[in-house]
Amino acid sequence: MSERADLDRTMRQMWARSGSSHDRLVRIMRFGLPLVIGVVAAILVFSPFTQRAEISFLLAKDKVDMASERMKVTRAEYRGQDAKGQPFALLAGSAVQKSSAEPIVRMTDLSGAIKLEDGPATIVARDGAYDMDTEKVAVPGTVQVRSASGYRIDASNVAVDLKTRSLTGQGGVNGALNIGQFSANELSADLDRRVVRLQGNARLRINQGVLK
Repeated sequence: MSERADLDRTMRQMWARSGSSHDRLVRIMRFGLPLVIGVVAAILVFSPFTQRAEISFLLAKDKVDMASERMKVTRAEYRGQDAKGQPFALLAGSAVQKSSAEPIVRMTDLSGAIKLEDGPATIVARDGAYDMDTEKVAVPGTVQVRSASGYRIDASNVAVDLKTRSLTGQGGVNGALNIGQFSANELSADLDRRVVRLQGNARLRINQGVLK
């Protein structure tokens, strides 16, 4: 199976996972659609017996509210290639770009997949800002990175560089690795090589029995 097919399968699994925006939408539609059908049917039955009144209004062009966003989409998907030519993909429940002059896309319900040496890795975050020029994703909250081999990084206040497959953070970072909890002023992580560097007030609490 090709790398693109592996990536597509991973993204479909993340999109349809329990608790995702798609899963929540299906649950809402399951109960909402029958209710909407009932309301429409009632309107069609009783509308001939109701009084009809015509309403007219004048709309001035200079008073029309303009949308604050240049582009807003639901279930946005972005694809690209890293520095090694391997594919990556980002999927968001919603994405907003404020203007064409700003290449930043603010996303919610963010998930992604990148190709590492040991297979595809997944990235999940509640919110993120994707810079289309640098192909970096800044995450103010917690981002979860999981590799195919079980390696994991949970970190807050970091940015994911999709081209170099790295993780960086400044101004105070904290999180968890396979071996334990960490905190530091700065963080840099090579996702391919599984190397994490902590700088400034670095603290690492290793879980007992993890290292042999």
